Amino acid sequence: MKDNSITIQTSGLVKKFGDFTAVNHISFTVKKGEIFGFLGPNGSGKTTTIRMMLGLLPPTQGSIEVLGIPVPDLITDILPRIGYMSQQFSLYNDLTVAQNLEFYGQAYGLVPENMGSVIREAVELSGLDGFEDTPTKDLSGGWRQRLALSAAILHRPEVLFLDEPTAGVDPISRRLFWDLLYELVAEGITVFITTHYMDEAEHCHRLAFIQHGEIIAQGTPTEIKREAMIGDVLEIDTNQTEDLIKAIYEARDNGDNRSLNAELYGSLIHIFSTQPKQHTKYLQTLAKGADIKINSISVIEPSLEDVFIACMRDSDIGGNHEE
Repeated sequence: MKDNSITIQTSGLVKKFGDFTAVNHISFTVKKGEIFGFLGPNGSGKTTTIRMMLGLLPPTQGSIEVLGIPVPDLITDILPRIGYMSQQFSLYNDLTVAQNLEFYGQAYGLVPENMGSVIREAVELSGLDGFEDTPTKDLSGGWRQRLALSAAILHRPEVLFLDEPTAGVDPISRRLFWDLLYELVAEGITVFITTHYMDEAEHCHRLAFIQHGEIIAQGTPTEIKREAMIGDVLEIDTNQTEDLIKAIYEARDNGDNRSLNAELYGSLIHIFSTQPKQHTKYLQTLAKGADIKINSISVIEPSLEDVFIACMRDSDIGGNHEE
């Protein structure tokens, strides 16, 4: 019996290009009416996965279903029900905002008598009022992003695929873009979004981390924070961040506390620790010996960025071990 709450389902998905495995046996489900984030660094397999779900690339192995329909077998049945926004914002620069929307409306098969009202709704939703006659080439990155999203949802798709839609866009525009996504989800649209911005992960209902073509963690942001990372995070405030990180890794190279991993977090240092009390004392002693002043050390709840870094590090260690 079909589960109507599942919009996307992949099982054992593999994609190889010759001897290179871009996606390696991944499985996940996306529920109806949620924002599902697919997070990973560049080259991790995000775009390859989304292209397979769109029927643009055949999988080497495994299965994909979108809206209960197998991909790529019956992709023509799915296309009218999905929207897609690529990294490059597939817009025509010499056309105006209204002309771009009309072009995409025709491509989606919208009837002429409904075209005007549909475009007006898209313009109002994206805040493009007053820009209808503006050439697309004259829009800023944030406004081009909104126009591309408007074009992708003209036909009111049931599922929206977004591939790195906020790459290269300023933080304020990214925040406004996410406000638009929540409006779409409130209308019942399911959103699958790839990104490498960790702050955006907090806005997803559920997400998966992908590294080297493999899923290394998945669940809600809260579940991933709770289950995917072993240990605590020590947050260190010092005016000598570079000196302290250098001292930590020099000590590690000499065989001292090899388990400690230090990462810059803005102007602070984050240390992944399974023994916070002992490591706090150790770091204070190390800093004193190197004539480095530590303003404070505190144990904090890990952010998703902390968890992601820890998961990637553990994945790399596991991969190196297998080799």
